[in-house]
Amino acid sequence: MSKRNKKAKNHRKNEITKGIFTVLEKEPNKSFNYKQIAAKINITDAQDRNTLIKRLTQLKEKKRIQEVDRGQYKVLEDTKTYYEGTVDLTGKGNAYIIVEGMDDDVFIPSNKLNKAFHKDKVEVFIYPRKKSKKLEGEVVKVLDRYKTTFVGIVDMQKTFAFVRPTDFRMYTDIFVSKDKLGEAKDGEKVLVEITDWPDDVDSPFGKISQVLGVPGEHDTEIHSILAEYGLPYSFPEDVQKFADGLDTSIKEEEIKKRKDLRNVLTFTIDPKDAKDFDDALSFQKLENGNYEIGIHIADVSHYLQKDTILDDEAYERATSVYLVDRVVPMLPEVLSNNACSLRPNEEKYTFSAIFELDENAILRNQWFGRTVIDSNERFAYEEAQHIIETASGDIPEDISIRETAYTVSKDVVEATLEMDRLAKIMRDKRMDKGALSFDKVEVRFNLDENNEPIGVYFKESKDANKLIEEFMLLANRKVAEFIGKQKPKKTFVYRIHDDPDPDKLMALNGIVSKFGHKLDFKDKKSISSSLNQLLQDVKGKREQNMVDTLTIRSMSKAIYTIDNIGHYGLAFDYYTHFTSPIRRYPDVMVHRLLQHYLDGGKSANAEEFEKKCKHSSDMEYLASSAERDSIKYMQIKFMQDHKDEEFRGVISGVTEWGIYVEIISNKCEGMIRIRDIKGDYFIFDERQYAIIGERTKKTYTLGDEVTVMVKNTDLIKRHLDFALIPDNNK
Repeated sequence: MSKRNKKAKNHRKNEITKGIFTVLEKEPNKSFNYKQIAAKINITDAQDRNTLIKRLTQLKEKKRIQEVDRGQYKVLEDTKTYYEGTVDLTGKGNAYIIVEGMDDDVFIPSNKLNKAFHKDKVEVFIYPRKKSKKLEGEVVKVLDRYKTTFVGIVDMQKTFAFVRPTDFRMYTDIFVSKDKLGEAKDGEKVLVEITDWPDDVDSPFGKISQVLGVPGEHDTEIHSILAEYGLPYSFPEDVQKFADGLDTSIKEEEIKKRKDLRNVLTFTIDPKDAKDFDDALSFQKLENGNYEIGIHIADVSHYLQKDTILDDEAYERATSVYLVDRVVPMLPEVLSNNACSLRPNEEKYTFSAIFELDENAILRNQWFGRTVIDSNERFAYEEAQHIIETASGDIPEDISIRETAYTVSKDVVEATLEMDRLAKIMRDKRMDKGALSFDKVEVRFNLDENNEPIGVYFKESKDANKLIEEFMLLANRKVAEFIGKQKPKKTFVYRIHDDPDPDKLMALNGIVSKFGHKLDFKDKKSISSSLNQLLQDVKGKREQNMVDTLTIRSMSKAIYTIDNIGHYGLAFDYYTHFTSPIRRYPDVMVHRLLQHYLDGGKSANAEEFEKKCKHSSDMEYLASSAERDSIKYMQIKFMQDHKDEEFRGVISGVTEWGIYVEIISNKCEGMIRIRDIKGDYFIFDERQYAIIGERTKKTYTLGDEVTVMVKNTDLIKRHLDFALIPDNNK
């Protein structure tokens, strides 16, 4: 059963369960048989009727309903019902419990949390719903803690200490006895682990596991971000020693086992500050007029052997983490920046996908396997872009990564231009099939030698970036297809992206309609086309970044799994990650599985690989959260030096406690608290995405332009507060 079908089946089961309770709770003094319940909740088909009968039996056995006579069911005397869900804590200390399959979240006041923290899995009582009131309940039991370690600041007393967590959702401090303090001093930022929380005490007990440093210092704050998500920033000594002891020399006997491509024109195109080059492209024109293009990926799995401490460490990390001032790599430098980095004029082991394409970018042939290459050139994106724009090999000094002007050979110029032409054809075909084109503006910081932000710039995706992207997508898609279409079915790692949630798309349409845009819901193709049109129409406009962000949020999340359902955003039926094994563990798994199947191996253990896929998806989420937090931290640091300036901004979010504003010139986002807006008492209107003045009816809504100044910056809590400057001309 596909993941989508499974999800739909579970959703239907939850709907039927909800229906049972709705019927029984509406008339608690009456009993009903399955036929009466089916009639009341409009069940007509046999499959749903069988599910209903099964659920009635299960609910009776779990003592959630009672069978008062044979086949006659009634609500329990105690009308509270139990559900399992996940805690979503608000900044005010209250929470909502998200229960899968339930349309409404369950509100929990702070005094009914029963020691539950943000993202904990809990059992919750739901009170009978009062007319037109939201669902309310109380946490009965914490089933599974999401995390037990927290970053906080030490508040030292005479014989003990409290640690005050910096996470605004953490509503309690943590008691630490003197013998559990370690080397921590008063006022320092630390990592504290909760060890116990006795019933009769207000604060949980904990022990300090790591001292992070003095709050506000750069390294302390960056290490705090990593620690909050349980991400490491250095390799254990034994892992580093193991990596340093690897034999990374190129051996003749190994070359003989591989396809030798050392004489084929090959080059890399990467960001100018990149240190690890994990992909290269080769190009040659064939006698039949077609082109043979190779996508060559560092053969990490040659060095990273299974069941070693190095492999265990790489799996635990699952991904490299890209913070504003550093990369926390998945693999030690001996591999990531040396043995597996496809530097020019060095022989390297690679895993390759080689394609024969005709003039119209139609695939005529393909080959997958282990190779050896010797890259001829290394280019920055800016240099490749210059070749594409000028059709010339003369690289000027101002964009050269060689610190001087130089000239590229005619062969390289021809290869770059031809691959750019083919990439554009492939991209157009993808768009015609309904792929989405996200060219979201990425904020980058110019840092001085002390990692202080001295400027902001925006990363743009141009033709050179899209050339590389298109050939990487081709390799990823064709590798997934090659295994995915084999019979009998083989266990493989896919990168899937489900269809967007219709409710989220409707909400997005409600927002973008305020700017004169509209989505077309006629069919799947119309939705994709109208989303692309929307993204195109907002380019360069004040609302672009907000619309881009909201559109991404309306999408499902891409994950790794062995159950392939295709990739909605790319409009591919088969997709995987094959092209970045230096920085992503799923790519390592794909390399191993691909070689295993090329060697004629049997289907791998499905359960084992699904578990690894879930871990990889979870770690990817944590890494992207840490990356976002580091950008937020650097934005606040940057804005500290601009406190006396006025900025134009766009309202990017509206909540009951304030409005979020994104500055147009630098994309830094801060909050204006409702209580700080002068001249009226403002009330949050969820339906209009606005706050409205009670007396003046003055409205601030999503997408409005406003003028702001920095009111307060807090690097430790990562808060940026703005003050609203009234527009005199309004």
